[in-house]
Amino acid sequence: MGKKIGKVAISCAITGAIHTPTMSDALPYKPEDIAQQAIDAAEAGAAVLHLHARHPEDGSVSLDPDHFMGFLPSIRANTDAVLNISTGGSLLTTIEDRIKPSDVVSPEMSSLNMGSMNFSFHGLAKRYDKFKFDWEKEYIEESDAYIFRNTFRDIAQVEKSLGQKHGVKFEHECYDVGHLYNLKFCMDTGLFKAPVFIQFIFGILGGIGADLDNLMFMKRTADRLFGDNYQWSVMAAGGAQIPFATQAIMMGGNVRVGLEDSLFIERGKLATSNAQQVLKIRRIIEELGYEVATPDDVREMLSLKGSDKVAI
Repeated sequence: MGKKIGKVAISCAITGAIHTPTMSDALPYKPEDIAQQAIDAAEAGAAVLHLHARHPEDGSVSLDPDHFMGFLPSIRANTDAVLNISTGGSLLTTIEDRIKPSDVVSPEMSSLNMGSMNFSFHGLAKRYDKFKFDWEKEYIEESDAYIFRNTFRDIAQVEKSLGQKHGVKFEHECYDVGHLYNLKFCMDTGLFKAPVFIQFIFGILGGIGADLDNLMFMKRTADRLFGDNYQWSVMAAGGAQIPFATQAIMMGGNVRVGLEDSLFIERGKLATSNAQQVLKIRRIIEELGYEVATPDDVREMLSLKGSDKVAI
């Protein structure tokens, strides 16, 4: 084999807050299943595990730190992956509630959404005649009325509560071009220090569409705004997941996969696990001549505080 071109970090988003148990039997919501799928994803090559919690009884979205602690100790004991705890796990609660799990866990990374937006997935409700749990249909249908709130005050509160207090590094989730300018403003006012880590997100209704031209535009805009002071990754929803990840690899970026973002492994075929998606993108990375980054590679790349400083 020829010389490796470079290293690509794989993030895996294990369960999320959009998909519901009816949509896929593979979507984990019990703590033991979230833990096992996360461990398997790390063994498959995911350096970063992006984590949400669910109510163990019915799979509904949870921000209860105790639900996070139902699976985090097992993941921590069985992998060296970077733990990335979501601060965007609910569209219906306050930023204070969304911060709580990370405030308890003090992870190396947390997600941070860089702007308020419409955030809807109500069209999914029409795909299913029956639902496993009573909450699912209304939750999906009502999303056409959701505003995902992430004001500048909210963003500053997350940085103070997690960045300053815990030394957390952020996965700055940018769902549209304006979010990049929001991040630049925050950096210019001293809120975040380089190097920042940007997750370009495509294909969420309310955000920028999953068109490859938009990936090029987002990347050019970020280059202009941040120069060499950022690292980046790509996440695309649904069927755009693997094509966008492949394009990002060839552009020198990193990638995110996982059942939070897509329930499928190929067109019309549900994935059997998060690890299956990780193995697929790992194969693409390696066949293109790149190398999969390790957790320690990511820690060095993003200047993370280290796993020994996580409160688990």
